[in-house]
Amino acid sequence: MKKFINKIDDIVIEMIEGLVLANPNILKHTPNSKFVTRKEINKEKVALISGGGSGHEPAHAGFVGTGMLDAAIFGEIFTSPGPDLILETIQNVVGKAGGLLIVKNYTGDVMNFAIAAEMAKDLGYNIETVIVNDDIALEGSNSSTGKRGIIGTIFVHKIAGAAAEAGMNLQEVKEIAQTAINNIASFGISLSGCVVPANGQPGFIIPNGEMEVGLGIHGEPGLYREKQLSADESAEMVINKIKKSLKLKAGDEVALIVNGLGATPMMELNILARQAIKNLQASEIKISKTLVGNFMTAIDMVGFSFSVIKLDDKLKKFLNAPVITCAMVGV
Repeated sequence: MKKFINKIDDIVIEMIEGLVLANPNILKHTPNSKFVTRKEINKEKVALISGGGSGHEPAHAGFVGTGMLDAAIFGEIFTSPGPDLILETIQNVVGKAGGLLIVKNYTGDVMNFAIAAEMAKDLGYNIETVIVNDDIALEGSNSSTGKRGIIGTIFVHKIAGAAAEAGMNLQEVKEIAQTAINNIASFGISLSGCVVPANGQPGFIIPNGEMEVGLGIHGEPGLYREKQLSADESAEMVINKIKKSLKLKAGDEVALIVNGLGATPMMELNILARQAIKNLQASEIKISKTLVGNFMTAIDMVGFSFSVIKLDDKLKKFLNAPVITCAMVGV
């Protein structure tokens, strides 16, 4: 295992410290704490909080700032943060307008955020929660937890964050977040497993010439393996699955994320984006916005995921609102 790390036990704390030192005008944190907040906290607006296990950078701390999250919480690598840490974060950023917890649909995250929400409510905080379940790889499966939450979570951060920034109340922000979730579909493919530093070995090995289809973001194997396809063929497979799930038709308007899983070069992500965009255009589907880059990774996995959100006027307005975060600036 070749990694630029110091002690394995210090990875998360040192990552947080580096992130805050590099972005002092956007982020702040208490030394040795495992959450970050906006540099300037406005407790007059609805607070947005998200987080989960580390290893998905820049998610979620990269999306803390104006127009998106107010705080992000770090668990250990691929491990949900505990309820006490989530409660501490709530106490730091939630004011009289209340707070919305944006949680990816994984058992540990859902359970710990729910416990923390109840603890906060007992202390008098007004807290609501939405669960992001955009991964259509598990659509219709027998999974006890249902569809996983993956890259589409970034759309939810952006849209709900803009709604909160605009002064909407907690129920309105929750409603727009849920509307976004209901209109998102995501799907991914990998060519390798990822190396969790504490283990020192890939979570799974994919032989040369094969690819894993429908994987998760914690190094979970996918639904099945098949012969590796070309970039165009891979993009076609994924975007067609998403179009079918969202029932997209000519005249619909969407936004697209082409997301790297940690070790896929931007060169390849843009080749994949090229074919996804051509596919949507051929179906006369209007693309309002395309984002290409690393937004929610799986440490050093070679792979990609697409996420598409079907837009209405309100979702489009909030998606295109200004934002200033470490990982996203502009509109």
